[in-house]
Amino acid sequence: MTTAKAPVAPAPAAKKIPANSNRKLDFKANDHVVYPTHGVGKIMRIEEQEVAGLKLELFVITFDKDKMTLRVPVTKAKAVGMRKLSSPDTVATALNTLKGRARVKRTMWSRRAQEYEAKINSGDLVSIAEVVRDLHRASGQPEQSYSERQLYEAALARMAREVAAVEKIDETAAVKRVEGALLKKAA
Repeated sequence: MTTAKAPVAPAPAAKKIPANSNRKLDFKANDHVVYPTHGVGKIMRIEEQEVAGLKLELFVITFDKDKMTLRVPVTKAKAVGMRKLSSPDTVATALNTLKGRARVKRTMWSRRAQEYEAKINSGDLVSIAEVVRDLHRASGQPEQSYSERQLYEAALARMAREVAAVEKIDETAAVKRVEGALLKKAA
């Protein structure tokens, strides 16, 4: 039986990890990354853990705002949608999106809320900007419902964190920048 276990041993698995090591080059320790459902986080380290008898290389990502640590297998990072921060051009496109006219579909709120939630959790900065634009209320407009306000604030915070990380400013300044773009639309 020992001979049967030897071929099944981690030798093939050990070869797979270096084969995927090119993915590790995409992200390294101290990089800021965007995890679609959680927003901007920072890779603290890449560690190896044994899970269910298999050795896995994991990105250890912290999200300071949520006081959360996430471990993502290196081989699954791309599949779950983890990406580098947006380029300055993408940030500019997202900020320009805010200046556009709100596009609110005439469907039931529950359906729109699901669509907004999906856009926020997509991790795509321009999609998040669309949610911020569509849910923003100027001073002369009617009040938002509680759920509208929650989605708006979630999208605004997610967008501001990425803008702050890309432009290397604090989050408060990023929120002001985003809200400034929204006000230019109203003017």
